[in-house]
Amino acid sequence: MSKTIEALVDAAQATPGPPLGPALGPLGVNIKAVIDEINRKTQGFKGMRVPIKIEVDDSRNFTITVGVPPTSSLLLREAGVEKGSGTPNTEKAGNINFDQCIKVAQTKHESMLAVTLRSAVKEVVGTCISMGLTIDNEDPKKVIEAINTGKYDEFFE
Repeated sequence: MSKTIEALVDAAQATPGPPLGPALGPLGVNIKAVIDEINRKTQGFKGMRVPIKIEVDDSRNFTITVGVPPTSSLLLREAGVEKGSGTPNTEKAGNINFDQCIKVAQTKHESMLAVTLRSAVKEVVGTCISMGLTIDNEDPKKVIEAINTGKYDEFFE
């Protein structure tokens, strides 16, 4: 019978303190080995909070699954800003280019409801609207219209 622990950790900065240490202690696994593995596997998301799942079996072997950070976190990293705009309709927090939207959509595609890359990119652009991010210095709503009219078709082939 295996036990599963799910947590949200700072990528590449997990520690044996809460929430992981107290949850892992009673399971009898090598906590340092688990923490080292988490930090190694989350290195690519440094600076973000990442969902992880730790499965520990009866023989105290563990498997770590790293989830993908929220779309908003990926967009903030791409834009190089700390947080989105508190008033996205009037104040813009930053700007990204269309290639960065595609990169975020490809990273998140497996966990999205979108079937095609085109619809995944439109979801990412929609997140830009609520965060106050512009795309190629354009309003994200105009970018969605441009996607719908085929302006960006070469990116989806």
